[in-house]
Amino acid sequence: MTDDVRPGSIGRGEPLEGARLTVTSKEFTEQLILGAIMGIAFQAAGADVLDRTGIQGSIGSREAVKKGDADAQFEYTGTGWITYLGNSKPIPDPRKQWEAVRAADLKNGLTWLPPSRLDNTYALAMNRANFEKYRTTTLTEVAALSRKDPGAVTLCVEGEFANRADGLPGMEKAYGMSVPAGNVTQMDTGIIYTQVAKGACTYGEVFTTDGRIKSMNLVVMEDDKQFFPHYNATPVVNTAVLKKWPAIAGVIDPVTRKLDNTVAQTLNAKVDVDGEDPHQVALDWMKAEGFVK
Repeated sequence: MTDDVRPGSIGRGEPLEGARLTVTSKEFTEQLILGAIMGIAFQAAGADVLDRTGIQGSIGSREAVKKGDADAQFEYTGTGWITYLGNSKPIPDPRKQWEAVRAADLKNGLTWLPPSRLDNTYALAMNRANFEKYRTTTLTEVAALSRKDPGAVTLCVEGEFANRADGLPGMEKAYGMSVPAGNVTQMDTGIIYTQVAKGACTYGEVFTTDGRIKSMNLVVMEDDKQFFPHYNATPVVNTAVLKKWPAIAGVIDPVTRKLDNTVAQTLNAKVDVDGEDPHQVALDWMKAEGFVK
């Protein structure tokens, strides 16, 4: 990263001067923005930052930090607890969820710093016309519809959601929902929103912080049994790197505390709706908030 940034409210005294830090992320919009935000914060604090954002899938970026090929990323507490640590049930309290992930992952050489309020969990959404037709507002009602009229419930989902324990298989089990395989179409995340908006599938898997929900006037189904875990975005740092550069925690914490779903929806929409560059969106926000100059 070669942003010409100086300390604002963070990074004063450049406590990371001399550090060479590699920042990573997954490949979807929010992750690209969060990865850029983290890298920009480290640059303002004096670090030289290598940008390895945009790694496909969840496992790749985590393994990079775990093995030391990268130093830090923003990860989600629910993903840590279910996907990486192998637990089958989420912890309903978001703070306790983070505490449990933090404690369990220390043995893997990873330190979870304090979490943000940004909670990017899964949901199903439908367009306004299908909402007027079927009038479902909760996942319990979607399950009832799938039993009453199996052909009515068609799903557009991404491949990872289709196979994850905290995705479609778990949701179907929790709600007593059985959607025939022929009614489930797997596709890239971005295409799901356009397909749902035009009614190609009745329901699509969405992320609750996605800016396209509002811009496309989609109706989100309530997870009334609280099946989906909390996915609070949290800085995760290679523990050995954090011991060498403990100032990392203090640099990123004020930024993390500013992140919530409203911020995420706004920033994500700038990329997914307005077509802006994720890194530029991150830089503009960091400057607007006064974190960097």
